[in-house]
Amino acid sequence: MERKKDSELLARRALQVQRGGARAAVLGVNDGLVSVLCIVLTVAAAGANIHTVILSGFAGLIAGAVSMAAGEWISIRAQVELFGGVLKDIKKLIKGDKSLLQEQLAESLAKGGHGQETAATAAKEIAGNDDNLMNIYASQVVGFNPEELGSPWLAAGSSFALFTLGALAPLVPWFFFHGTWAVALSIGSTALGGLIVGGYISYSSGKGVVRGALRQLGIIILASVVTYGIGYIFGVSVG
Repeated sequence: MERKKDSELLARRALQVQRGGARAAVLGVNDGLVSVLCIVLTVAAAGANIHTVILSGFAGLIAGAVSMAAGEWISIRAQVELFGGVLKDIKKLIKGDKSLLQEQLAESLAKGGHGQETAATAAKEIAGNDDNLMNIYASQVVGFNPEELGSPWLAAGSSFALFTLGALAPLVPWFFFHGTWAVALSIGSTALGGLIVGGYISYSSGKGVVRGALRQLGIIILASVVTYGIGYIFGVSVG
């Protein structure tokens, strides 16, 4: 039973990646964490008052979430349309030269470890149904699953929601604190979020959790130092 559950879990993970939702979610939360942190630190270091910092961070949250969602929708929609075009071409080939597709499918199955006779027999059986031939040819020979081309709305929704969630980490402390405390808590909450995201990504990909978490933490620390420094220099020069 456990083995079956493990297999089903792997299938769901692969499905999420192909649909685009997992990638959109990861990019969304990561961009929300880092980009809004950079905005509030730059504005704060330049000497702006707390209201300006909050307004700038909130504007970054809205703009970033909408932009990420729109970008993911366009990206996945384009992917679906491109794959759809490939499927149309396969359908044309089925009508015009089905035997060619059958031969190529047999060759692909043979390369995958099947015996020549077994591969030829399986390809012939599959070619008996045009829909089966199109789907299996696309998956086995071309390299994509026509039944899971990706969901533009899933990708857009995941990106919007996770960007917003990530952006709240560096922004929320400014509603309750100001000055050095707000800066420190903003960096600290973002760093914590980065550790969780980095660790989760590494865990999901079968790599060391600590390594992924520390890598994400390093990126956030570097971004904090650079953006705060730029904001400070800009504030001094203007002042």
